[in-house]
Amino acid sequence: MENHKKWGFIANNEIDSASGITLRGVLNSLMDSRNPEDERQTITLAHGDPSAFPCFRTTQIAEDAIVDSLRSAKFNGYSPTVGILPARRSIADYLSRDLPYKLSPDDVFLTIGCEQAIEIALMVFNRPGANILLPRPGYPYFEAYAGFRQLEYRHFDLLSEKGWEVDLEAVEALADENTVGMVIINPGNPCGNVYTYEHLKKVTETAKKLGIIVIADEVYGHLSFASNPFVPMGIFGSIAPVLTLGSLSKRWAVPGWRLGWLVANDPNGVLKEIKVVDSIISCLNISGDPVTFIQAAIPLIIEKTTDDFFNNVITIMRKCSGILYDRIKDIDCLTCPHKPEGSMFAMVKFNSTLMEDINDDTDFCFKLAKEESLIILPGTAFGLKNWLRIMFAVEPTSLQDGLLRLKAFCQRHAKK
Repeated sequence: MENHKKWGFIANNEIDSASGITLRGVLNSLMDSRNPEDERQTITLAHGDPSAFPCFRTTQIAEDAIVDSLRSAKFNGYSPTVGILPARRSIADYLSRDLPYKLSPDDVFLTIGCEQAIEIALMVFNRPGANILLPRPGYPYFEAYAGFRQLEYRHFDLLSEKGWEVDLEAVEALADENTVGMVIINPGNPCGNVYTYEHLKKVTETAKKLGIIVIADEVYGHLSFASNPFVPMGIFGSIAPVLTLGSLSKRWAVPGWRLGWLVANDPNGVLKEIKVVDSIISCLNISGDPVTFIQAAIPLIIEKTTDDFFNNVITIMRKCSGILYDRIKDIDCLTCPHKPEGSMFAMVKFNSTLMEDINDDTDFCFKLAKEESLIILPGTAFGLKNWLRIMFAVEPTSLQDGLLRLKAFCQRHAKK
């Protein structure tokens, strides 16, 4: 066999490790574990992508805006690294609707989806000895990227018995002089919670007390369908500076368009004074940009989409969250402690002691994929062992079918 050592490549274990804890890495492994002889259609209650289902098809206004932008032949070239001005202005106006102050286009930076916004935010605060506070359970891309960049992260718990509120005492205990920020995900992924105005204000006051930045992941912004309305963290930007991460993908059901943003909610100018804004621009200068013709379509998409579209999505989500919550009650080994109020997910507790031959949540999900062609994600991927994250933004009939498979699987493996 030819000796390949001369090529000088050594595998980067940090990349492999980071990839292994991402949702895509876990999801791909689960999909590979399906039984190829099972002729039933695979039901995926795992990935936050409702676009595959006709009931969640995006508005024609958005589709037409993209087509018109592309056919104009005006947006086939590179965009500025921060994004084109009309798109940034439109997003600033859109987000300002819910704020007590007005954002400027200069406060908005366009990214390749919300994941690049996460990368940029963590890159900006990464320095020797720094640490960042992350929620548990949370979105594992934060851990994956921080770990790859060797940025220390520390977990504060979300309290399931209190509607997944932040354990603020834990936040204060974890922080030290090297803590640069804390991450808040609202509406919650993976928990499906929506924080109240009062709780978010307490979070921001805690951040002010500790002298840290709030990084607010609001990619599921406005996807709330219970008693708590969505409250953007930027409302409290005068208490402590807030970096808001968001995207077009979830509210308009177009994750494949990869259009996100990072926004400085900072009416007191702290982020400019301490050069965070300059660092964001520097990071964007060495990274890719969102597709230019999609950027150009943003003003029409935001300005012309009617409330009817959004209301229809919310109605379906409310129905599906109710179906999930009610059906879980009929499965002995599963408990949903808090009915989902927003985003597309619920966290469900798994009691392995009631099962005959299933050890934990990971074992549960792999055997479920193999036996039922049903894909859900283990809570371990989000920092909570023996929990499951179930996505419900699917056609109601598909959700019902999937939950029937889930119940049959649990009954089959229950202790006799």
